[in-house]
Amino acid sequence: MRDGVIYVLEVNPRASRTVPFVSKATGIPLAKIAAKLMVGRSIAELDIKGYGWAKHVAIKESVFPFPKFPTARHFLGPEMRSTGEVMGISDTFGIAFAKASMAAGTTLPQKGTVFVSLNNFDKNERAVNVVRVYVRLGFNVIATEGTSAFLRTHGIANRPVLKASEGTLNIIDVIKNGWVQLIINTPLGPVSRQDEHAIGRAAYEYKIPFITTLSAAASAAKSIEQLRTRPLEVMSIQEHHEHAAQGGSTHATETLEDCTRLVEYIKAFQM
Repeated sequence: MRDGVIYVLEVNPRASRTVPFVSKATGIPLAKIAAKLMVGRSIAELDIKGYGWAKHVAIKESVFPFPKFPTARHFLGPEMRSTGEVMGISDTFGIAFAKASMAAGTTLPQKGTVFVSLNNFDKNERAVNVVRVYVRLGFNVIATEGTSAFLRTHGIANRPVLKASEGTLNIIDVIKNGWVQLIINTPLGPVSRQDEHAIGRAAYEYKIPFITTLSAAASAAKSIEQLRTRPLEVMSIQEHHEHAAQGGSTHATETLEDCTRLVEYIKAFQM
């Protein structure tokens, strides 16, 4: 908008990433169907068939160019920053998330220390629940001063560490010395954004998983938990669809009870 006038710079009515993902996840060739509809075929005529309840979970993960351009700003906003997307498929949410993360260049740790820095809006019961899962999984916790005090008031033992902008022996030094294996940082405000850039740059340089939302932190915790109970397995997408069409999967472990537990697990991390 300029001088009260709205200018349209671009209209981009396409789904070049979403349609392929949905097609692969469901086994329904949406692009082919759309092309046939555009030339006059009807949906009824095409007799489209999928399967009702798939036994697998498909997760899409964005890939960013930051490892190749470490000095670039890591702030995410409305503009397109990703250079591609990857997909993880499994019969459970946690394993699918782990596969998507690995495909995007991030391998989740199985042990070690988690660094936590929360903005004031994220200092709530949801954040406490997320960090408690990591503690239950055996991770040590370090946190910036304000977050450290918040976690201690909720009974979570941790060690304070200086912010990136607070002098020597700060979180950047901790990362460089290999003393942290996972970063959970939810920035807010200009100073926090500067810290985010410094932390993100160090995280990419030293290949430390860098999480900026509580939702992603909860998903990563679920993934780590499931990775400890079963090894990763590889199956082609065609095999996934074949098993799903037959009403089963490689493990066939996802019952209604399993799904209910997963829903309850996710609800535990919501406001």
